[in-house]
Amino acid sequence: MRKNLSFLTALFLVTFISSPAVYAQETKEANALTQCIGAAKTGESPCLVALKDKYFKDNKYSEFAESLKALSSDNKAVQALLDYYVALTRYSQLKYLEEAKAWDEYFAKGNDYREDIVNSSQKAIISSSSKDAVNIYSKLLIYQFHKDQQDTFSDAALTDLLSSVPEYAQANSDINTIKEIADKLLVYGENSKAKELYKIYTAKLSGPEIKDAQLKAIAEGFYKDGHLELAENIYNSYIQRLLKSGIPKEKLIPELIAIAKDFAYRDNAPCDMLYAEEIFQKIEEIGGEKAFDEKLMYLRGFNLEKAKAFGPAKDIYVNFLKSFPESSYSDQLTYKTGIIFIYMLRDLKAGRGYLETLAQKSVVSSYTLASLYQLGLLKQWEGDSPAAKEYYDLIVAKGQDIDQERLLLAQSRLNEIEQAKPLDYNITISLDTALKEEYANLDMSKINLKASLYLPEKDKELTVSSSASLGPSGCLQVELQYLWSGDMGGVKAGINQPEFKTSYKSGGTKLIIMVLVSPEGITERSVDLIDAH
Repeated sequence: MRKNLSFLTALFLVTFISSPAVYAQETKEANALTQCIGAAKTGESPCLVALKDKYFKDNKYSEFAESLKALSSDNKAVQALLDYYVALTRYSQLKYLEEAKAWDEYFAKGNDYREDIVNSSQKAIISSSSKDAVNIYSKLLIYQFHKDQQDTFSDAALTDLLSSVPEYAQANSDINTIKEIADKLLVYGENSKAKELYKIYTAKLSGPEIKDAQLKAIAEGFYKDGHLELAENIYNSYIQRLLKSGIPKEKLIPELIAIAKDFAYRDNAPCDMLYAEEIFQKIEEIGGEKAFDEKLMYLRGFNLEKAKAFGPAKDIYVNFLKSFPESSYSDQLTYKTGIIFIYMLRDLKAGRGYLETLAQKSVVSSYTLASLYQLGLLKQWEGDSPAAKEYYDLIVAKGQDIDQERLLLAQSRLNEIEQAKPLDYNITISLDTALKEEYANLDMSKINLKASLYLPEKDKELTVSSSASLGPSGCLQVELQYLWSGDMGGVKAGINQPEFKTSYKSGGTKLIIMVLVSPEGITERSVDLIDAH
């Protein structure tokens, strides 16, 4: 084997050694290099990695590939490693040629390089087993190659790869290989397959040799990198360890709170609202309602609201108002509770009660004006124009310096009443679908209404968009109409617009409503809340 590897040894020495003193150590270096390759059980060899990086950096792919192909070894593990690096080099070379648009070489030599990828990978696989990392990496490379080519072999290559990983995981303590393959599958859109491998990775990661602090740090790292599902799996293992350890709740609850805060909704931050709620539920199970201070309870409700779990969010808000009646959040949550009862839960009586509470407050805020406006809309929709006018007049009298947008909306409604015109059509439909029994089947499950920002600063532009899931429609493209209403920030979105851009000049909770109309008629509705500040 030493004779067969002498060329590689010399190549390594010529490339990296320039000092005469080091040349005197040639025999020692050659032996070390041979041992390095022969001991490569994890699919990587420091000397080969060093050579690869050197030649790849200089784009000397063919030189490296031909040097590797000139070598041979009686040791199957070593030969598998050499074959894998030939395949990897050719794969990287094709990628480089595509990026550099070096089409002359690409078309003249591309088929030869592809043949090297397939043949060398297969040789590496034959010379190794699923217990060897080089086998797994070779199968990954074969999958990537066929997937990139969009040929018929990619599915079989993926199946072969996935069937080998459990055996590798059982035979090795190495976990980085498993994660690397899972990461690659995510890049290729194989989310469910990647999830399977992440589970294997997490199970090995949570072994007893990993300390609690290490496990937590790894979970935090994956969260920061945006690997939320992986972070959640590891956090779950970490939490289970804490629970089994008998840690007092005074120390456990702060740990859980920190995790919940990370995953709860924030603009422009990675979040998983449903997972955050799972942690909030654990906090409540362990510490009861006393574990929630004012800010934490508010966050829990807001997080549920952003998850569109409006019923549970309402429950948290109602409990908040009982527990913290003097909170600075009270007006906001009173208004939101009223809105949720009316537009999300179809309970007009309960919702109107919360809005009336705000409307009667002596200290006028944006939430007072918003409540007056909603009460006016309800009266106008019910056909009681005189009562509606009273509410709108109060907005005109009280809202001059507080909320110009709300003032303009009230004036538009007053113009309708004074000119004996009907209530705006889109607003009428929004109230019809929210409160009339004939539309009770519209449960807001077929439309995802989403804002790019839910906590925008004043005058900060944001986008509100909708996506509909109406099921199969045959070969014909369904023409949809979008009836927008609510606090649009002065923007009028057309019936053919599934999204619009807007901004708000005043703070407060903004209600966005969209009713979807298909050729069959009113098909679905959706509601969202934005908190400008």
